[in-house]
Amino acid sequence: MPLGAGSGCGRIGLWPAPAGPEHRPGLRPGPAPPLPRGPGLVRREAVTPPRHGRLWLLGALAAVLLPQLLRLPPWFSPYCVALLGWRLAIDLRGWPLPGRGLRLLLTAGGVGAVLLGYRTLFGPDAGLALLSVMLCLKLLELRTLRDAMLVVFMGYFLVAGGFLVDQSIFVGTYLLLTVLLLTAALMALNHPAGTADNTRFYLRRAGMLLAQSLPIMVLLFVLFPRLPGPLWGMPKSPSSASTGISDHMTLGNITDLSDSQAVAFRVQFDGPVPPASQLYWRGPVLWTTDGRRWDPIQRDASPSWFRKPAEHEPLAEAIRYTLTLEPHDEGWLFALDLPATVPAKTFLTGDFQLLLRRKATTRQRFELSAHTVYRTGTLAEAQRRLGLQLPPASNPRSRDLARSWSALAPETIVRTALALFRDQPFWYTRQPPPLGDDAIDQFLFDSRRGFCEHYAAAFVTLMRGAGIPARVVTGYQGGESNPLADYLIVRQSSAHAWAEVWLQDQGWVRVDPTAVIPAERVEADTDVQRFRSTAAPLLDIDIAWLARATARLRYGWDALNNAWNQWVLGYNDQRQKELLQKLGLDRFGWQGAVAIMAVATALVLAGVALQLALRGRGRPDPVVRTYQRYCHRLERVGLGRAPQEGPWHFARRAAAARPDLAPAIDEITALYIGLRYGTAAPATLPRLHAAVAKFRPGRSGRT
Repeated sequence: MPLGAGSGCGRIGLWPAPAGPEHRPGLRPGPAPPLPRGPGLVRREAVTPPRHGRLWLLGALAAVLLPQLLRLPPWFSPYCVALLGWRLAIDLRGWPLPGRGLRLLLTAGGVGAVLLGYRTLFGPDAGLALLSVMLCLKLLELRTLRDAMLVVFMGYFLVAGGFLVDQSIFVGTYLLLTVLLLTAALMALNHPAGTADNTRFYLRRAGMLLAQSLPIMVLLFVLFPRLPGPLWGMPKSPSSASTGISDHMTLGNITDLSDSQAVAFRVQFDGPVPPASQLYWRGPVLWTTDGRRWDPIQRDASPSWFRKPAEHEPLAEAIRYTLTLEPHDEGWLFALDLPATVPAKTFLTGDFQLLLRRKATTRQRFELSAHTVYRTGTLAEAQRRLGLQLPPASNPRSRDLARSWSALAPETIVRTALALFRDQPFWYTRQPPPLGDDAIDQFLFDSRRGFCEHYAAAFVTLMRGAGIPARVVTGYQGGESNPLADYLIVRQSSAHAWAEVWLQDQGWVRVDPTAVIPAERVEADTDVQRFRSTAAPLLDIDIAWLARATARLRYGWDALNNAWNQWVLGYNDQRQKELLQKLGLDRFGWQGAVAIMAVATALVLAGVALQLALRGRGRPDPVVRTYQRYCHRLERVGLGRAPQEGPWHFARRAAAARPDLAPAIDEITALYIGLRYGTAAPATLPRLHAAVAKFRPGRSGRT
């Protein structure tokens, strides 16, 4: 279609055709080129994307690639940045595009780098790395508008792929902004230079398009049938798994988590929060030891009693709560001690571990209940033997001490061991000295400085040496209440180890030897407290206000993330069923929900179409209105404009029919095209108004 066909008199075209050489203001239009003849379709020449559109595309792709480059191995970033810089030099300095041979060499290098970094081309991490490389390489052969459109849609695909590896609200917001930039680049690529060459125009139009799509997105998100399992996430590989409690305990490894502020899980109780003395979140139960390292029973070689769910007698009402577990790439569900329910995809062991049937590689949500006051059942002989196991030649001094207590009653032995930790100069510290082979002996009789794992391991060793079955339990203790929302945050810094002993008529009883250490023998246990006790007095700094402000910001951010996790990432098939029940739509079944979704989507699309139609009927801009008056005046003298005619084609025909009007026609047409399609300044508009006002064609040939 010729430039501007349908605008002014007749329909207004959406996208003007690029101005050709003959479209220069101030020149008389030459004869129109002959239309191609012959059967079949006319072959269209490849359209080169405008320079400003290519620059918009480069900027948008740089924003899309940024989070990917931060995740990729270090040698990928220089490679991709170099390719982006090369393309920028092509657009700004006129560098030539690389030849086919060089492009093949660069492609082989990029694919080789992916294989070197991931040992595969498949999987979310390797796949996103390969897509990032291919996207940068595609820029070096971008010649036509079709190439640019392909790059834009590859960018959209890369944005969607970013959600597979990170679904946080921060990354989600950032990726939404990249979608806005890609959409703005898409519009810039389809606008000839000068038609609307400014940032606000593209961003505003792109924002309008995204806003119009928002209702459909919400409808599809809420009503589209959910499959069981996570909607967004892909399981993480072990190398990228989050930090958490290990499946064994060597004196010192829980210390590694002591200053970590990473969230292990979040908990929301249906009623009041239990007291802190009951907030023990049960994880791995450790039975066997070589004197230094403690290990759980292995699933693949577990005895029969381990595979049967343990039983207990509740002595109080069950506590119900919802636990949102962060990925930790292990099989434990850290339930409140003792677990009373076994959710789907989990199972309860004979030592009260609640285990996942698959490792926690994605964030998961569980409805649970617990009995914090209980009595367990009888002790099987196999459990008794395992609960008394000690290596024969390790920690001789500890074994001798324990044997000296063996004539006492079991409850008295427990109290005697706790009194040892309370009355003797034992210190609680997260920076204990290193220990040798007989680690328990060195801790009890030499260093007397340790962390929770030291006290739990030493206490269990003493109990076993005295003839009382005992075991080490690891997990988390306590929780941090978010004052801005009604839930607890349990961080990795709350990792803990305690002991359980078996007593007649009571069953397994929890004993926390760390809790008996007096407060005056507890050293600063966090970096902040250590700073407050050492550097802050020297600098005469009161950091209390800063700590309060930082905590409030942290709580607010965590509350926002928790809401995102619960209502967006956690919107699974079960949550969808609950919502449909509240809306009264569950009785229609999935077929009814799909039908409702289709009807609602159609109504939204109809509303958008109606809005566009009403906007199209609105009053045209001053430039078009002025040009329409000019067209109407020519129409009154028998020179009506055909719908398919552009301004220059119409001007040529009118000037040929009325040579006496040719100067005025040329002037008005040049001014109109400069304002409507070119880069003419707005100050030119009064000149167009004046020229049209003077234009009074008569049938006698006078204006």
